[in-house]
Amino acid sequence: MREERGLRPGEPRAGSDHTVLITNREQVQISGVSSVTSFDDQEIILDTEAGNLTIRGEDLHIKQLDLESGRFAVEGTVTSLVYTDRPARGPGRARSRGILERLLK
Repeated sequence: MREERGLRPGEPRAGSDHTVLITNREQVQISGVSSVTSFDDQEIILDTEAGNLTIRGEDLHIKQLDLESGRFAVEGTVTSLVYTDRPARGPGRARSRGILERLLK
């Protein structure tokens, strides 16, 4: 196994396709995130390299969001992670851009 400098074991690497690291059901680190579709303290919906990902739980708080590198981190009590297929790409795709992406433009 090759170790990279500056990374702890299990830490997602920038540029990787998609990884999910869950620690004690209280912290989730994800790479390969392209947008945040919606979020509140009980549900976060992400668009990732592997499809749409819904994170459900209690007291969820986004701790890191870097869309350039695709990194995302959340803390709280995680009860489920569910993948769904991406919506078809096309004219309707613009509506599903992440809310944060639209707000930060």
